[in-house]
Amino acid sequence: MARKRSDGLKLTRRQLMAGAGGMAATSLVAWSASAQGAAKEAPEFVQAVADKKLPPLAERLPKIPLVVQPVERVGRYGGQIRRGLRGSADHNGILRMVGNQGLTRWNLEFTDVLPGVAHKWDVNATSTEFTFHLRPGMKWSDGHPFTADDILFVFEDCLANTELYKSPPALWTINGKMCKATKVDDVTVKFTFDGPYGMFLQQMATPLGQHPTLFPKHYCSKFHPKYTNNVADLAKAANVPDWGALFRLRCGDIEIPSRWGNPEKPTLDPWTIAEPYTGGATRVVLKRNPYFWQVDTEGNQLPYIDGINFSIAQDVESLMLDVVSGKIDIQERHIDTLQNKPTVAQSAQRGNYRLFELINANSQQMSIYPNVTHKDPALRTIFANKDFRIALSHAINRQEIIDIVYLGQSEPWQFGPRPTHPWYHEKFARQFTEFDQKKANELLDKVGLNRRDSQNFRLRPDGQKLFFGIDVIPTLYPDQVDALELVKRHWAAVGVDMKVNTIERALYYTRGDNNDHDFAVWQGPGGLEPLIDARDWVPIHPQGSRYAIPWAVHYATNGKEGVAPPENHKRRTKLYDEARSISDTKRQGELMKEILDLAADAFDAIGICLAPNLFGIANNRLRNVPARMPGAWSWPNPGPSMPQQYFFTS
Repeated sequence: MARKRSDGLKLTRRQLMAGAGGMAATSLVAWSASAQGAAKEAPEFVQAVADKKLPPLAERLPKIPLVVQPVERVGRYGGQIRRGLRGSADHNGILRMVGNQGLTRWNLEFTDVLPGVAHKWDVNATSTEFTFHLRPGMKWSDGHPFTADDILFVFEDCLANTELYKSPPALWTINGKMCKATKVDDVTVKFTFDGPYGMFLQQMATPLGQHPTLFPKHYCSKFHPKYTNNVADLAKAANVPDWGALFRLRCGDIEIPSRWGNPEKPTLDPWTIAEPYTGGATRVVLKRNPYFWQVDTEGNQLPYIDGINFSIAQDVESLMLDVVSGKIDIQERHIDTLQNKPTVAQSAQRGNYRLFELINANSQQMSIYPNVTHKDPALRTIFANKDFRIALSHAINRQEIIDIVYLGQSEPWQFGPRPTHPWYHEKFARQFTEFDQKKANELLDKVGLNRRDSQNFRLRPDGQKLFFGIDVIPTLYPDQVDALELVKRHWAAVGVDMKVNTIERALYYTRGDNNDHDFAVWQGPGGLEPLIDARDWVPIHPQGSRYAIPWAVHYATNGKEGVAPPENHKRRTKLYDEARSISDTKRQGELMKEILDLAADAFDAIGICLAPNLFGIANNRLRNVPARMPGAWSWPNPGPSMPQQYFFTS
């Protein structure tokens, strides 16, 4: 019995069970039946083995390698993939392409988790204990064994160390307590949580679940005071203030540039750093990892591609020129706006590429976040007034924005799971989307903004002009700048003056971290993964829940920092913790219904339109790239499509 998969391949019942249960039976069968003793490798490594610069392949692969099913067919070795980054803060562009090597991973459909670095796992009946079985004989990119000791180093010496992390990342905590990692043997690790954690395996497949495979103990312990006595001297020599800064400089973290800035740091990635991502760099170059732990169905060690060359463009226009002129082999990041699609499509023949579809996992194309915890008491009072937010929502002509900015390819929308999702919430998605200037004016008068200046702009109760800025990153989301210019005009028509505050990405984050913003915008996640990324309906993300970052900090630090939220939001976070602790999807749906009910009643932020599907391009010679793939941070495209199995035809 077989089920048709969206990429055109068929999965047998046994394969489906292997992916869902984590037993990896298919990988074991494929490896033992067709590949054991017949593994093949890249020509450069054949020569290196002959020259005794590398051990034989059998000594470099684990005993149970991950067997990757190609999207189209078994590939061939050779070639450099050309891909683009944008400016000096696009490190996640590398992560999305390369850094997808967690204990678990997503399937192509974004519906289930599959074995990754762990070849199988066991979960107890209460979902409080997760035992991961690592791949025996697996090695870091420098040939040093990867074992349970590496994972214990991460948990005991890094995540639990307050000099590195003020508090453990939220993914690793339940009931405010960090999970305990226990070494069962060299290739078995058990994670124990204070309470049930039904979404843990899925969370582990997201980028934020990569910590267990990020810090090789034999290398990163050189920069840790527990293992190195002179670490203070090393920090001074590196011109950084303390050992924590030195550790991050040498070993990075999930989402910081230095993760890709040190060629000496061993990794588990398909490719390793050859030319680092550093200030002033014009490109980042990666080379094939000789110890990579994955093979294809015929036993060929992956990756097929020799390396990746990330060129660094200073603006999107330069990146677009590279794309349409055929200088990029695969790209979706930064170019995938609807405004760019006609140009990209028209240039496909000249650039020798084809388009693939990105299934948008987002809910909202542009979430507008009023800072309801603003430092200015007068603005805080205004922004926190629900009727003020409703008024601004009714003042927006969404259809005009959709027609002009999004080429008619969307619909008015607030927040919540997409219409195709089983947890779709009609009220949360559609409320206050009617364009009604009369209602907007009535509500603004009602909340005490009934006086106006000589230019017909409204005055605050203290007599000052009501004026605020909206932070937006033009290089990241240029469509949002265009949409905000229309919103500015719509709001001016009802007497509200605002500035479109275009800023660089690093400053955007700094202003948010310091709670210095008035309003901010971002794409609203959670359309396909409403429980995994719930930042727009539960204040839990210290950088992403921009309507009330101090509330999110309060949640993330278990009340040690930040500001306690109102009762409605406390209730939501409690329900969220319960929902993510269980694996019963029916009960999760019931809890999410309560959360979305509360979020709809509070109406914290303002949406514009449903996020439309987007696109990417792939060189016509680059094969095994799926024709459709999700586009999401939690499914960090294109990484889960396994770029290590991409290859060039001759």
